[in-house]
Amino acid sequence: MMRFTRTAVAVAGAALVVVPATSASAGGGHGGHGEEDDTVTVVAGGLDGPRQVSDYWRDRVVVAESDSGEVSSVDLDDGEVEVLLDGLYSPQGVDADDGLLFVAVGEAGPPEPGAPPVPPGAATSALLVAEPGGEVLHTVDLLAYEMAHNPDGQTQLVDGQPVDALSNPFAVLAQHKRVLVADAGANAVLSVDRRTGEVSTFFVPPVIDDVPACEGRENNGPAGCDSVPTGVVEGPDGLVYVSTLGSEAPGAGRVYVLTPRGHLVRTITDLTAPTGIAVDRRGTVYVSNVLEGAPEGEPGEGFDPSTVGEVTRIDCDGSRSTSQVTMPTGLLVEDGDLYASAWSVAGFVGMAGRGEVVRIGEDTFTPVTG
Repeated sequence: MMRFTRTAVAVAGAALVVVPATSASAGGGHGGHGEEDDTVTVVAGGLDGPRQVSDYWRDRVVVAESDSGEVSSVDLDDGEVEVLLDGLYSPQGVDADDGLLFVAVGEAGPPEPGAPPVPPGAATSALLVAEPGGEVLHTVDLLAYEMAHNPDGQTQLVDGQPVDALSNPFAVLAQHKRVLVADAGANAVLSVDRRTGEVSTFFVPPVIDDVPACEGRENNGPAGCDSVPTGVVEGPDGLVYVSTLGSEAPGAGRVYVLTPRGHLVRTITDLTAPTGIAVDRRGTVYVSNVLEGAPEGEPGEGFDPSTVGEVTRIDCDGSRSTSQVTMPTGLLVEDGDLYASAWSVAGFVGMAGRGEVVRIGEDTFTPVTG
């Protein structure tokens, strides 16, 4: 299961607030390959725990801000940020389609020191369907599905009784007739029917037991590392790509390439802690890794979070290269450019308002050798 420190906010009516871009985001970096291709350019700043980034409309993208409880749009040309929804609890994933927003709100885990409790009536562990700047139209309870069906077959003991009550939806993909949800807590990718709201299981990644860091590891089921799905996108030919965290164990991260019906086509292995994924029209895969190089436990004095994070590019021939990005999570290929959410992990001192959407120049990638 994947947990990050989160800030709970009261559920309130949606608001429209325009936040001007910071000076670092002037110019945006939008405009196709060849413009500032040797830099990571800040498109917009002032965000709070930005997670998934998805296409919205025209030159705007939509981003889930998990710390502030907001879903915002970002203009890729001038960095303007507009709040589309607010008052949510830990929005982590978002996609837009047919004038609607599909938002994954996270799990209400154990209370964190200093964090306010979940407001009464706030939706958690759910998929929300909402109008931008309007109201939440539908709430799909993903925890209820987990409790009833337990797709990964794992259980844990609570007060001596076996239960499975983990649902932490982290990323979404809105398709024509369904919405796919990568549920990090349930260790499964779920499918929600857009007409009926019915939930079903699309894909259950296996427990990882074939890398040294996972061999014999205790688990709530078979020994090994939980898969922990973190990203789901559609690639060429309608194939679905799913990234999995692999319990942050070195080499246990995976990307599963699936048919539209959820049948496995191939697996990309030997990744560490993928937190998001994007695929371009040629089939090039991009994977974000927010924890690469981070020390175990909480960051202590002298730990510079700006040194933590990278995006891995996997070309169609299997060759790999990396670009350093501070704490990336969401990835998006838009008009030939690669964008990421940065400074995206909560729980670090001084992180409020540090979140960014950045453009990653093609020439910032360095080949991986050996």
